[in-house]
Amino acid sequence: MRVIGVRFKKMGKIYFFNPEKWKIKKGDKVIVDTTQGIDIGEVEIENRILQCNKSYQEIKPIIRVANKEDLKQYEHKLKKEKEAFDICNEKIKEYKLRMNLTDVEYRFDNSKLLFYFTSDIRVDFRDLVKDLASIFKTRIELRQIGVRDEVKRIGGNGICGRELCCCSFLGDFETVSIKMAKEQNLSLNPSKISGNCGRLMCCLKYEQEVYEEKLSRLPTVGTLVGTPEGNGIVENVEILNEIISVKIGSGEESYYRKYNVKDVKILKKAEYKIINEEENEHKKELEELEELEKKDMKNREQ
Repeated sequence: MRVIGVRFKKMGKIYFFNPEKWKIKKGDKVIVDTTQGIDIGEVEIENRILQCNKSYQEIKPIIRVANKEDLKQYEHKLKKEKEAFDICNEKIKEYKLRMNLTDVEYRFDNSKLLFYFTSDIRVDFRDLVKDLASIFKTRIELRQIGVRDEVKRIGGNGICGRELCCCSFLGDFETVSIKMAKEQNLSLNPSKISGNCGRLMCCLKYEQEVYEEKLSRLPTVGTLVGTPEGNGIVENVEILNEIISVKIGSGEESYYRKYNVKDVKILKKAEYKIINEEENEHKKELEELEELEKKDMKNREQ
């Protein structure tokens, strides 16, 4: 089935639609029917053959390619969103609510007005909603988002110097953990493995499957191995290169040799344990960071 991929927000999730008779290219604006109502989005993927278990009926057709009137309405929508942002901010100050407004979104058909905000507490905004509904004469929804979502909307550059992954190509946030940093032998200094959002960097996930696959078959530190020069204990593992450093002999007569893992034989496995001195140095900060990660994951699941 031929489909097109449409985004409704910058770096948001891509949804697939049936282009039917319309000739559509990347960058075109299209009008579609979503579960939230009629909306306008931009084509990110054109003419892709989708092979999946979904029936054709589940892939909705687009309504039309946006015409001049639609584009004019879209520009007007953006202008109204800026005005709504300023008005809501004033109301938040008036009600003295502990919340930070980050974005405003009008549905294309004006059926709903969404306000996105962050807060470190649970906010009672019922009076605010009533006030906004009387001003804008439409359905109002306030949606609390996490710090990752906030940074994604604001934008910025990472410590690598490039635009943040969440702002440039990452559509969905995946779960990351400190265990990933340990297995990849990265610095466990929270300032070096955290992103602009104050959470663990999303890029920890990118190579994790490779590390897991290699660690599943590589000997760990402390493993007794047989080498061409005799038996020895694994002292260090270069995971990506699949090279191990082995201590052969004992006392003053001991020496070290490096071997490719395929050139040694595992005689007695050691319990897998990641040793990193920085873990103890930053133990409290790492525990707090891990708790925040668990909290974020729980919120996303809800």
